[in-house]
Amino acid sequence: MSKQKGTETIPVRPGEDFDRERLSRYLREQLEDLPEGPLEVRQFPSGASNLTYLIRVGDWEAVLRRPPLGPLPPKAHDMEREATLLEKLHPVYPLAPKPYLLCTDPGVLGSTFYVMERRKGVVLDGEFPAGVDVTEDFCRRLSETMVETLVRLHALDWREAGLESFGRPEGFLERQVRGWVHRYDKAKTDDIPQVEPLTRWLAEHIPASPAPTIIHNDFKLNNMLLDPADLCSPVAVVDWEMTTIGDPLFDLAVTLSYWVHSDDPEELRDILPSVTKRSGFISRERFMEMYAVRSGRDLSSMHFYMTFAYFKLAVIVQQIYARWKKGQTRDPRFASFGGRVRGLIRYAADCTLMGRV
Repeated sequence: MSKQKGTETIPVRPGEDFDRERLSRYLREQLEDLPEGPLEVRQFPSGASNLTYLIRVGDWEAVLRRPPLGPLPPKAHDMEREATLLEKLHPVYPLAPKPYLLCTDPGVLGSTFYVMERRKGVVLDGEFPAGVDVTEDFCRRLSETMVETLVRLHALDWREAGLESFGRPEGFLERQVRGWVHRYDKAKTDDIPQVEPLTRWLAEHIPASPAPTIIHNDFKLNNMLLDPADLCSPVAVVDWEMTTIGDPLFDLAVTLSYWVHSDDPEELRDILPSVTKRSGFISRERFMEMYAVRSGRDLSSMHFYMTFAYFKLAVIVQQIYARWKKGQTRDPRFASFGGRVRGLIRYAADCTLMGRV
């Protein structure tokens, strides 16, 4: 939902900085390999949820993750859970970065945060970096990389990895529907007439889930870091805050809700700027076909999952817009999010009538 070129960082945005001297002292107490020198801090501009910073001392670099500022929904932006998850996941899924430390003392930065290894890679959002030869074959290969990376994640033995405590797979989909409707109601700022019939349809059409897997819950192209020498080769998957044990088709649908295609309605293409609109990227239908073949899963219920995924995306955008409207964030990107919510709700409501994905 934000534009970023290559591996750029920006100066820390106004209101999102912290006491750097205090952080520097804390890091020196906790990390033995930290070299001498001043602490430098830059901010990663991509993403609209948790705040992510590049921290550097000499040649040493790491990434710091902390929750957004202002009041937060219960259980949201749980940095302790995210860091603990990565500690267990990294050994069995190397694309998950390795965490270095977790700080639960609010006296350091004002909130719980964690520090993890930095993976250097290219983030693809609304456009490609200059100099990339964007051919149709390249876009097809990048599409296949996305499918394969998601299939490999869903194939992990989550019990063997010790991840049992990170989800309750029984009744997962019903809880998700109830939970996201409740989140929308709490963050509501405007009346949108399609919401009530849409949420009623979702509650009445919940399918049976396949066997549970670990799911990223926000797997999309701009949550992957790609090798600068070969953009079809991932070096990391990031933003694991919503990862759980649950329905893999829900995870697939969330991914596809971000997979905007060139022949999508203008309304959807404007809401979700993405390089996947370029010629050569596979369609959502082809993405599902490839996933089904590689995973062996039945996708006959994907109409429900896709409708729900668009509603979930609308709720996430609405939560961000509500924080902006209440003055809890001053990021100017969020001023237009109210219109994006309306567009996504309309699109999801149309899906219930037209059976499209």
